[in-house]
Amino acid sequence: MAGKKILVVTTVKADESEVRNQLADAEEIRIVAPAAKISWLGWLTNDEGDARGEAQQAAERVAQAVGNDARVQVDETSQNTDAAQDVADALRSFPADEIVVLTRSGEDSSWLEDDAVRASFEAHGVPVRHLEL
Repeated sequence: MAGKKILVVTTVKADESEVRNQLADAEEIRIVAPAAKISWLGWLTNDEGDARGEAQQAAERVAQAVGNDARVQVDETSQNTDAAQDVADALRSFPADEIVVLTRSGEDSSWLEDDAVRASFEAHGVPVRHLEL
């Protein structure tokens, strides 16, 4: 489908070769990068700065990697520790045709398997594609 709007949810700093072909049919891309890589102790003590910084770097790297003619926007209001909320917030202002979730192969993706995240995706009726890079 030409002119597709894709919401990318990433926890990884993807390389150009890894994402360019996967998002080639997008006209608009919004990138959400939840601060999912936080330890339980870091979450408990509200020490989320490193996780948020890593999430911002992941979002910027994916934006650079897209490199096609799509309009790309990094959602600056994401980088929260609640991935489901980040996705729900983004979908309110960006009516995506598809959600593409980027993770590393073998990465601890427990946040992706969380019932709240899965319910968030399903509640909006948007197809989800999970890409392990």
